[in-house]
Amino acid sequence: MSARKSTAADAARLIRIAHSPDSDDAFMFYALATNKLRAPGLRLEHILSDIETLNRKALEGEYEITAISFHAYPRLQERYRLLAHGGSVGFAYGPMIVAARPMNMDEVKKLTIAIAGELTTSALVLQLFAPECKTRVVPFDQIIPAIVAGEVEAGVLIHEGQLTYSSAGLHKVLDLGKWWQELTGLPLPLGGNAIRRDLEPALARQLSHLLKESIQYALDHRDQALAYALQFARDMDPALADQFVSMYVNERTLGYGPDDRMAIQTLLTMGYERGLIPAAPKLDFLE
Repeated sequence: MSARKSTAADAARLIRIAHSPDSDDAFMFYALATNKLRAPGLRLEHILSDIETLNRKALEGEYEITAISFHAYPRLQERYRLLAHGGSVGFAYGPMIVAARPMNMDEVKKLTIAIAGELTTSALVLQLFAPECKTRVVPFDQIIPAIVAGEVEAGVLIHEGQLTYSSAGLHKVLDLGKWWQELTGLPLPLGGNAIRRDLEPALARQLSHLLKESIQYALDHRDQALAYALQFARDMDPALADQFVSMYVNERTLGYGPDDRMAIQTLLTMGYERGLIPAAPKLDFLE
């Protein structure tokens, strides 16, 4: 019996699913990571890494499915298609510029601002807001400590830092999601899931269906999925973790709406026209 099981496992197709080690992604992938959903013939391996590393790996086509920043997509669109679900979109909220002292938007534009990575969407939106500012790459979970220690003067927070910065004594300068909404009237698309183009069409559709099922399962079993996600919430209070997950995993995560797709196109086109993105975006969703 054990030999047959081993043979079957060895014969299963390995699919690597790469995503960030944060609570909203953990919530989204809960059902797959804990084997609540069956994937006949497949062996799913979850790779957890920060989003900038995933962007860089995607440039090389490393993983079959990966979370990416939308900022990075034009650079890897020849290797990957976007899945039609799994997006992180902020509706008048998003990455946040914070500083160690109160300051206005004109002041912060003159500072060196920490970013989580050059290919993150937060870095793109910062450059659209303040083209003249200087930036310094700092791992996303070290930006708050770097500001507190005086190593940088300000930073753009992604993930849970958007809700926890005040407990470190930091001050909000600008919510870039709100700024973007006031500028364009659109939500701010931050990241999504992409699937490699060289996968067979039937397999790609099977995987897309599995990932959408996983999102639906988490929404249908919220308490269980949230309890699982808390281990990735970096010591957040459960109520705050719940709030954060609600911001970025909701009914709209099951499928991009027309305004979401327009927002992705608008953001990337604006970045291309301003010389911040080297290739014109060609959005291609696996429907």
